Amino acid sequence: MSDGPSYPRFIQSRLDEALADNPVVLVHGPRQCGKSTFALDQTRHGYTYFTFDDDVSRAAAETDPIGFVDELPDRAILDEVQRVPTLFTSLKARVDRSRTPGRFLLTGSSNVLLLPTLADSLAGRMEILRLHPLSQSELVSSPSRFLESLFERRFKVSKWQRLGPDLAARIVAGGYPAALTRASDRRKAVWYRDYARTIADRDVRDMTRIRSLDVLPRLLEAVSGQTARLANIADLSGPFEVSRPTINGYVAVLERLFLLDRLPAWHTNRLSRLVKSPKLHIGDTGLGCALLGFDTRTLMGDRTAYGQLVETFVFQELRRLASWEETPISFSHYRDKDNLEVDIVLERGSQQISGIEIKAGATVTNSDFRGLRKLKEIAGKRFVSGVVLYDGEVSAGFGDGLFAVPIRALWEIE
Repeated sequence: MSDGPSYPRFIQSRLDEALADNPVVLVHGPRQCGKSTFALDQTRHGYTYFTFDDDVSRAAAETDPIGFVDELPDRAILDEVQRVPTLFTSLKARVDRSRTPGRFLLTGSSNVLLLPTLADSLAGRMEILRLHPLSQSELVSSPSRFLESLFERRFKVSKWQRLGPDLAARIVAGGYPAALTRASDRRKAVWYRDYARTIADRDVRDMTRIRSLDVLPRLLEAVSGQTARLANIADLSGPFEVSRPTINGYVAVLERLFLLDRLPAWHTNRLSRLVKSPKLHIGDTGLGCALLGFDTRTLMGDRTAYGQLVETFVFQELRRLASWEETPISFSHYRDKDNLEVDIVLERGSQQISGIEIKAGATVTNSDFRGLRKLKEIAGKRFVSGVVLYDGEVSAGFGDGLFAVPIRALWEIE
């Protein structure tokens, strides 16, 4: 936890709702994204905080899980619960004796849903929320209504100020609270590199029997170099003396730790010519830039890497915005065998589809909407809107629910 600035977490309203009618709520996300600070803030509502990063608490829970749970106060926060998976059966027994809402608030730094003991024990008893690193909206303490505007076609003709180097600076800074307290790109990069090594040495060792732990930081660097591209395990395995299945397993570990995201391909029964490969996105652009050795100046000088990282930055910002929406939003990408593509497809419920194409440049032309028009044709009545996000100065309509919108609208539409 950091002594730096305190930022609002806009997922708070969803947590309040979940605690009001669920005996157990799990908040999970990558280590150091702010979960402990967020959980500690709930102590003002009568919760007592325990962390399994503490050796005594962890040893007590592992030695006597039934006794540990039975002695917990009426409202308890259990931080880093993935470190004591044997506890879940005891939590189930306690919950089944009394289904009082808001009984336990759990946090986890790995996707504990993949632990069979949790899946078997707390199914139907627990609501799950994802906490991401800080969004740009949280950094400016102003909730964004970009997604509302997207699904309601509410983009007006307006003038904006181009981001330019500030966009690159935001990409390099990332969203981890501890890194953001550091004054320079160089010092932020030191934090991110140490973070990657710590995850490999500590969390991966706890959760898997991977022997070559030194591969994980180097693989994360390789993934950073391929962010926003179609997943290619053959290319990723090239620099390492391990098999493709092994690298695929390592990629799954990085996903489980929320350090990378696999964006699936959008599909429909109406078209068979779709590319089915997922894209990989690094979980936070600040981490990716540090591993690749980019600061603000050098990132802007590498147009290929800059374009990829702008796409990942937008994708992660949209995911962070979606995490506090009342209606779930799913994410995918569109690409067909004619190489028409849409970088991000968002589906709200079962009846609304919007698409977003991302450009690092300052201009938009009619041809930039080719993929969005194809998606509109295929999706039919479910298609709501399509947006080309770019680093420009004008928000304008291109007809048929299509818009060009500056990237900064992601956090500045109120």
